[in-house]
Amino acid sequence: MKDEKSTLNRRQFLGTATAAGAIGAVGIGAMMNSCGKPAVDLKLPPLLDVAPDGPELTAGLVGCGGRGTGAAAQFLSAGPNLKIIALADVFRDRLDSCRQRLTDKPGFEVTNENCFIGFDAYRKLIDSGVDVVLLATPPHFRPEHFAAAIKARKHVFMEKPVAVDPVGARSVMSTAKKADAAGLSVVTGTQRRHQRDYIETFKRVAGGEIGEIVSANCYWNGGQLWYKTQQSGWSDMEYMIRDWVNWCWLSGDHIVEQHVHNLDVINWFTGKHPVKTVGFGGRHRRVTGDQYDFFSVDYVFDDSKHLHSMCRQIDGCANNVSEFIMGTKGHSNCRNTIWKPDGSVRWNYPYLKDDKGKTHLKVGPYFQEHIDLVTAIRTNKPVDYAENTAISTLVAIMGRISAYTGKEITWDEMMKSGLRLGPTEYALGPVDMKAVPPTPGTEKRRS
Repeated sequence: MKDEKSTLNRRQFLGTATAAGAIGAVGIGAMMNSCGKPAVDLKLPPLLDVAPDGPELTAGLVGCGGRGTGAAAQFLSAGPNLKIIALADVFRDRLDSCRQRLTDKPGFEVTNENCFIGFDAYRKLIDSGVDVVLLATPPHFRPEHFAAAIKARKHVFMEKPVAVDPVGARSVMSTAKKADAAGLSVVTGTQRRHQRDYIETFKRVAGGEIGEIVSANCYWNGGQLWYKTQQSGWSDMEYMIRDWVNWCWLSGDHIVEQHVHNLDVINWFTGKHPVKTVGFGGRHRRVTGDQYDFFSVDYVFDDSKHLHSMCRQIDGCANNVSEFIMGTKGHSNCRNTIWKPDGSVRWNYPYLKDDKGKTHLKVGPYFQEHIDLVTAIRTNKPVDYAENTAISTLVAIMGRISAYTGKEITWDEMMKSGLRLGPTEYALGPVDMKAVPPTPGTEKRRS
């Protein structure tokens, strides 16, 4: 890997404009979401405690790390007559670890013949006879894997974010349209849209309990994530994939990989997405990779309302993972409470309590999203969260590019941008890529 100091400008981060076909790739509906009044869709999931019985559904997992292994276990627990029959990963040790952790789970029936290794393993898994594909690789690979799964007419669960760059996000938007046309169901890892306290709060806000939304805030300020140092025998590509959460081309930076959850909640509650942004960020503590470890971004909607977005991954600082919306008749944390204008509580979500008085949800959101997917398939009532998640992903990318460049970035630029991160061919060898965090602004100094 190269390690060269450089200042990257707006053009480099936006890529070559690709205006032709940009609107057609996602459809006029997605473009209109940012215009006019919020289009609040109350077609919410049925929130069953367990998916209904039905014909056997088989699934395969692409990406056998911790999140993928968890998603596979949650799929198996979503209802009766569900099986995992295939696994795919670039690395044998991760596949073997996943297989070992799941081997005693009812419904886990993966034979040696259905274990696939390599960058093309996802294609072999899709062709192995599965009904559902679970996508949990580093996000860089999501658009290509999603497109292949939908082309093969497979239902999909895929983790957020769904892309790391504008080209990838628009690809997912386009593929989502194909999934809709084919009657396929797609659920994404934006689990707050499947979380019962968030859903009940959303229904009340949509019903007007806080009046018109006038501003919003969202946060994911937490500690340092995991990282890996390069080991003897690891090529550049292997090292970067094993350390993927610290590399922009693989994760999108943490404003995209993690903070997309909070941004998606604000998009959901407002019924629209921001149309421009100015942000800043920096790097003080990160050990590996080329990413920032904090961002502060001012997003602006088409009606001049503002969203302040803040995220940080540094130990020893004040933490906050939450959302907040202010309305003309009150305000809410989007999760479980609505306050009156004077600060008194108008409503609290009625949690269940265990024997020790600890509150909890009847079904956790990581399980609920798989229950909702299986229910949609078995009741022949398709759902598709892919486009919404792609829009939220692109909002996060817009904020990242603004912070990297120091420039105002608009949604229209994102819909025309030719920026695609990472290599176009994949092999476990050297990577010709600059391993240096971006520097906004210029080097000019004033005396």
